[in-house]
Formats: sequence, structure tokens, C-alpha cells
Amino acid sequence: MARDTGVECNTPVIRVSADAARVNYEPVMTAVRDATDTISVRRTGPSGIAGNGPLFIASLERRTAFFHDPPLSRIPQLVKSIECGRLPTDDADAVVKHDPQTTTLPLPDTGPLSVGHRLVLGPCGWVNPLDPAQHTFVSTSTTAETMADIGLLGRGRRDAAATESVADVWETTREIDGDPVVVVNANETREEQCADRTLLTATPMTVLDGIAVVAEYIGAEDAVLYLNETDTHLHQHLQAAIDAAGDNLPVIPKLVAGPDEYRAGEPTAALEVLEGADRIEPRLQPPTPAEYGLYGRPTVIHTPRTFAHVHRLLTNPDAYDSDASDPGTRLVTVTGDVANPATVELSSDSSLAAVRDAVEMEGSFKMACVGGVLGGITRDLDVAPTAQSLRAAGLGTDGVVELLADDCCALAIVGERARFASMENSGRCVPGREGTKQLAELLRDIYDGSFESDKIRELGRVMRQTSNCQIGAHAPRPVTTAIDELEPEFRAHTDGRCPSGTCTEKL
Repeated sequence: MARDTGVECNTPVIRVSADAARVNYEPVMTAVRDATDTISVRRTGPSGIAGNGPLFIASLERRTAFFHDPPLSRIPQLVKSIECGRLPTDDADAVVKHDPQTTTLPLPDTGPLSVGHRLVLGPCGWVNPLDPAQHTFVSTSTTAETMADIGLLGRGRRDAAATESVADVWETTREIDGDPVVVVNANETREEQCADRTLLTATPMTVLDGIAVVAEYIGAEDAVLYLNETDTHLHQHLQAAIDAAGDNLPVIPKLVAGPDEYRAGEPTAALEVLEGADRIEPRLQPPTPAEYGLYGRPTVIHTPRTFAHVHRLLTNPDAYDSDASDPGTRLVTVTGDVANPATVELSSDSSLAAVRDAVEMEGSFKMACVGGVLGGITRDLDVAPTAQSLRAAGLGTDGVVELLADDCCALAIVGERARFASMENSGRCVPGREGTKQLAELLRDIYDGSFESDKIRELGRVMRQTSNCQIGAHAPRPVTTAIDELEPEFRAHTDGRCPSGTCTEKL
């Protein structure tokens, strides 16, 4: 097999893209290797769109052809055609013309890969995740001084900045006495949120470089990358990336595994885990982690998405509009009643409705839960993917759009989420511990003919305003937004009727 130099030209290149921990693409790689010893072959990470099978990507003379999960029997024919100087296009899922020197995945005009933009996702599926020669490093030559003027906001529920300015957090850590530290919160247990995993798998060096930029800016000499203890494959993959990129990074993070529990991903709960606390519970704030974080040190806690945006902003600042209320793009994982989940990237002037073009729904669209398991329910996706627009619409900002088909029951859906919150909260505060239980009970009462809408809304108001943790504060959101959208469906259950026909046993 030809040696991969990482430099693009007009010579043929074959890429096989997938998440190795979730898709067995060794048979495809083996078939390619067996079919050629002259073509450069690259194993890349997931593109975010490929679905359950590997993506076979063939490039030749300024064009790239995409084949999703091709039959193994077809591989030798595809390779033979490329060896003969012909790009196979007749049965390709897409064919794209592009600059031969491109360092990002070429985008088709139609199909799932055409949805949104690919600024942060650009390298995903195109570059070798573990080859530093295929990545751009800015941490040794660029500072984050320009970030303060851009107004970048945090990305994800596991980010201590959440939807606030990251520059403000950095400035606080610089002003506080003590030895600052950077924490990368990648502890995610929910399958529907896979944007961070996509980045860490497909372009880990982008994230590592962003970490180093922030660490250098705040004067931190060390950093921690916090993962799930059960995700051993990702742990090994990231260690390999750190080892490969070590000479290019002024600050190298230490990998630390935490429990595979939803609440362990809350930023201050993550600090408790990292300090070895027996209980997983969030801290009372203030002080914020930036003021008093890991072992009392001023601490910056961001998600991989946020660090990837830092890297992208410094490599391509023109892509960010500093006048926008939420500069940059947002990564959105599209899941739910779909054939295959997908991760897409949306600009601030686009609409969440665009995500429906990235997936194939199983059934007709009824509603969506936006913002993760405790996001908001809506039937209208014509909402800008900015933090401000999402909050104004009562939706979540965690970067998940769960599409739900017409055979799902709104009451059953929010009831499951209320029970999840009652089990996953830390129990530290009364609204989180008792409020989530009361919420679940009020929803169960509907099946017995009692729908106390005002009581549910008042309970939700109290929980939002007084809960110490995100779980307690956000647990009412799916319920109250679903009532706003589909109140007649809730009332139908009090009469012993489920409009979707899915609650027969409960009724």
C-alpha cells in the first residue's frame, strides 16, 4: 500500500470514514488493501453523516466520489477503476469537484452532507485523525487575544460557560490568584449527543490545539481531558493522538476517566469527580469554577466543541461575525425516529428546520425535542440555532434535535424524561430531589383522569428558579413546552384516550 504523505495532489487517494468504536470498517479496509498496493489509502474518522456503515471516499484529479457502505464485492471494481485512472461515478452517492489541495471534506450539492456548513466539522472524514502533518496547529504561534472581541459563547450543557462569553471566563481566571488549570469536559453518557465524540474521534488534534491555546492564554501549565470510564476505545484513541501531537503542543492534557452517569457531566459535578469525592453532586455557586475550581484553583471548563471553535476561529477568523449575538456555528446532532443519526453544523442565520434534510425519518414528523433529554418540545423548527433564539423559544442549547414521529405520545415522551430527572438528579437540593418526583407523579395522575396544568406550571417555575443543579432546573422544560404545544393530547388521556394509540396499557 502506498505511503500516505498527507499532501494532496492529482494522484488517487482512497479514504474509508467511520467511527471505529461503533462501525466495523475493517472488512472494507481489508478489501481495499487486498485490491491495491499502489493507491494511497487513508483511515479517517467519522464525517458525522455516514450512518451505520463506513463511507468509501475516492479522489482523483480534482474530483471525489462518495459511496456509503458499498458491498465488499464491489470494492475491487472500484479500486481497479481508480488504478486505471477513472473515477467511478455511475453508482456513487455523490460526486464533487474541488481544489486538489483541500484540507476539508468536499461537500456535495445535495444529500445529507450538503446540509449546513463545515467549518469545525471540515476535517472530519477527510484527514487522518492521528497524523499531525494533516492538521494545522496555532497554539505555538498564536494567542487568544483576538477572542475577546469575537464574543464566542460556550457550547453544551457540560460547559461551565454554557451560553455565556468564554472570554469573560478566561479573564476571570487570569485575575484570580492561584495556579489556573483547564478542564475539557467530554463526559457524555447520552447517545443522542455525539457532536463532541465526532470531533474527538475525527479531528482530535483540532481540539487539543484549542486546549493549548486557552491554557497558554490563561497561564495554565496543565490541563485535564475528562472522559467516560466505559469509553475505553475513545480513551485509547485520544492517548494516541496526544502522543502523536505532543511535539506540536505547548500544553498536553492528561486523560482522566469518570463514571458513566449523566449527572457526572455537569461542570461542577465533574470537578467533584476529579477531586475524588464520594458523591456526584454539583457545587453551590458562586464561586464559579473560574474563581474556585479544581482543588480550589481558577479553572476553565469547556466542552470539546468549544475548544474546536477556538481553534477554528484562530485559523479562520473571517468565518466569525463579531457583530452576531452568537458568533460562529453550532453543531447539532439529529436523532430520534430516524434511520441514522447525523451531526450537522449550522450557521447563526440558518434554521433548525434544515436538519431534517440530513436524515431520513421513520414516519411523519410530529414534534421535536430540542436541547437534549431535558430540552424543549416544539412542532416548529423554524428557529435560528443561536443561544438567544433557542432560549426565547423555550428550547435547550445542548445541540441535539430529536425528531419524533406521529406515532409517539407527547405525554409518554415527557413522562419518561421526568422519571429520568427524578433518578439522575444528585439529591442535593429539594427542588431537584423532591420536585422531579412530584413532576413525575403529576404526569402519572393524568392517566388517572387528573390533569392539573396550573400546578405543573407552578412547580416548574419554582424548580427553574431555585434548583441548584441543571437537572432540577431543566426537568420541567419538556413538560411545560409539550403542554404549550399539545395540551389537547394531555387532556385526551384524562378521558381514557391516547390520540397516538401508544398508551393503551397505561389507560
